[in-house]
Amino acid sequence: MSSVHLAIVVGSNNRESINRKLAQALAKLLPAHFSVSYPQIDDLPMYHQELEAERPANVNRFTDEIRAADAVLIVTPEHNRSLPAVLKNAIDWGSKPMDKNVWRDKPVAITGASPGAMGAALAQQHVRQILGGVLGSVVLGGEAYIQFSPDLLTSEGEIGPRSRDFLQNYMDRFVTLVEKLKG
Repeated sequence: MSSVHLAIVVGSNNRESINRKLAQALAKLLPAHFSVSYPQIDDLPMYHQELEAERPANVNRFTDEIRAADAVLIVTPEHNRSLPAVLKNAIDWGSKPMDKNVWRDKPVAITGASPGAMGAALAQQHVRQILGGVLGSVVLGGEAYIQFSPDLLTSEGEIGPRSRDFLQNYMDRFVTLVEKLKG
């Protein structure tokens, strides 16, 4: 099998976030021919058109990383029943200018965890609407809303037994989608 590069974008600027830990655990569920990177988004300036003509180096770094990836996994918390501003800002930078939209035709899976029972469901729905409905990404169907609990991750940073089958199935479906689209 040919190698596949997956960019995992964590929608939090908290280095100890539960979603960063979840993202790292999900990466362990991937087959060996997948390589992973974690593009940084917390250093991007707030998007505005005036910066487009001379894009800052960190914006070019981010968009180049997404463009080079075969697929993207977004793992996000929920802020005020929506996606975090840091993630929305990164999505906006990646979409501009529209003729260089790095999200178009990119396979994307979306998940996230929160302490609440809804498991970042509304944030994920908003990201799905933006990427799939507006920016032209190929978003994996199905839902992966994760309520964070102490047994979600093991002390070794792996998915715990209660959620492992569900999340392994979700990641396997994403791998299948990515491989079909990659050809």
